[in-house]
Amino acid sequence: MKFTFLGGADMVGRMGMTMEGDGMTVLVEYGLSPTKPPAFPIDAPHVDYAFLTHAHLDHCGMIPQVCGKYRCDLFTTPLSAEIGEIMMYDTLKIAKAEDYVQPYTTGDIERTMEAVIPMTYDDEITINHVDVAMLDAGHIPGAAMFDFQKDVSTLYTGDIHTETQKLVYGAKPRDCTNLFIEGTYGGRNHPPRKETEKAFLAKVEEVLDRGGTVLIPCFAVGRTQEIMMLLKDLGYEMWVDGMGRSVTRLFLDYPEYIRDIKSLKAAKRKFNEVRNSGTRDLAKKGEIIVTTGGMLDGGPVLAYLNYLKNDPRSAILLVGYQAEDTNGRMLMEQGCVKIDGEIVKIECELQKYDFSAHADHQQIVDFIKGCDPDNVIMMHSENREAFIDDLSDYNLILPETGKSFTLDV
Repeated sequence: MKFTFLGGADMVGRMGMTMEGDGMTVLVEYGLSPTKPPAFPIDAPHVDYAFLTHAHLDHCGMIPQVCGKYRCDLFTTPLSAEIGEIMMYDTLKIAKAEDYVQPYTTGDIERTMEAVIPMTYDDEITINHVDVAMLDAGHIPGAAMFDFQKDVSTLYTGDIHTETQKLVYGAKPRDCTNLFIEGTYGGRNHPPRKETEKAFLAKVEEVLDRGGTVLIPCFAVGRTQEIMMLLKDLGYEMWVDGMGRSVTRLFLDYPEYIRDIKSLKAAKRKFNEVRNSGTRDLAKKGEIIVTTGGMLDGGPVLAYLNYLKNDPRSAILLVGYQAEDTNGRMLMEQGCVKIDGEIVKIECELQKYDFSAHADHQQIVDFIKGCDPDNVIMMHSENREAFIDDLSDYNLILPETGKSFTLDV
């Protein structure tokens, strides 16, 4: 079978891969990088079937361009489909507001949702004599791996985490011949999760004890809920703002994808929801604010930054990756952000904590060894070479975007 990466082979973002053979073309993921302006993958060919691992923009953001055009079946979890729909409409909203190219239409999104064929973990389907099983990827609720089986097993992981988080259990290895695996954290290991949580909570207490406000910018899908669950037992006035509110409600509609649904329900009850400008004004004077966007580039977080910018007692606690050319990266490197076109100095304390939902270097290596493949295809990474020494027992393939290769399947 011929494999071609349309994006994301040697970078983190805009994932997309085609599989061609057995009289069909299969698309696995098709995302965009939410840069300014957004970066897109290579145009997809005619596609017969599409598979989506999860609903982060760099994996789902361009799916409507394919499913809307070719009206092909889209296999994913029902939770990923619903979250993906929110993300797709938000992509069009941002494109219109920023005068970016609109990569698809609302009609394309509607046709994409009509094309969804829901699957859940351990389900199997058959397409053109190829059996496909869906497996739990950890990472975020609803995230899936796909195991394509014909003569041999070909496992595509998407984004994975092998460590149990508050929201989800970790992914488990599966015997396979060909393993397509992400390498986001190549060359880097996470600090112990419990130590990170302890340090984070200690900082929250410290900031509140000195009379400041804690501002926590979060990704809407996964990170917002993880942080809410971590904070839920504190007796402070806590607010949640942005898209994370609607995603939390969706998570609660699909308890089968949540490790501890009672804990998530309890977290939702403990947080006040910002629903309009009036409640946002109240939240600004609160003690803890969890809000989108996670990289400080848009969403309600900018209003809170502008309000708190001159208060050294307050603190901004970053809990996610800050990409280049984002406000978050600018804040880390220069101590300022851009708000309404102006560079603004931020006097608040700044700290960053590793709450990644991706497996780290050693966890990826251990997962690969657990799968015992012949071929390892490393993708979704800017430092794939870091794995070469650890994976000397395997045929390690480092694909390039746009260049095809073949494997026996």
